[in-house]
Amino acid sequence: MTRERTAITAEGAPRVLGPYAQAVAVGDLVFCAGQVGLDPASGRLVPGGVEAETARVLENLAAVLAAAALGLGDIVKTTVYLVDLGEFAAMNAVYGRYFSPPYPARATVGVAALPAGARVEIEAVATRR
Repeated sequence: MTRERTAITAEGAPRVLGPYAQAVAVGDLVFCAGQVGLDPASGRLVPGGVEAETARVLENLAAVLAAAALGLGDIVKTTVYLVDLGEFAAMNAVYGRYFSPPYPARATVGVAALPAGARVEIEAVATRR
């Protein structure tokens, strides 16, 4: 049995730069592509380091989820990619302001580089239930 997949496109998030969707809905789940701290209006990385980027990333994810009639509170799992794991505490402080209990499950991964010179990227899975 094949489930129908629906691409989600949000005007309030940066446009995609390749052959992928901002998010894909399958059944009750919405899989959000990784977001970096790009300002949707300018297409440029926001200034201010990992804190400012983390806030912009989460605003971008919120815009994508809103296009699917969901919000950050519907996220059940995130994966955070950091160029410098030494910036974990700074990222985590901002991340914590956007979520409330029960918090999503999360993995954090150190990476060598991210698109656009970003310091942080976050992808998410949300549920309609």
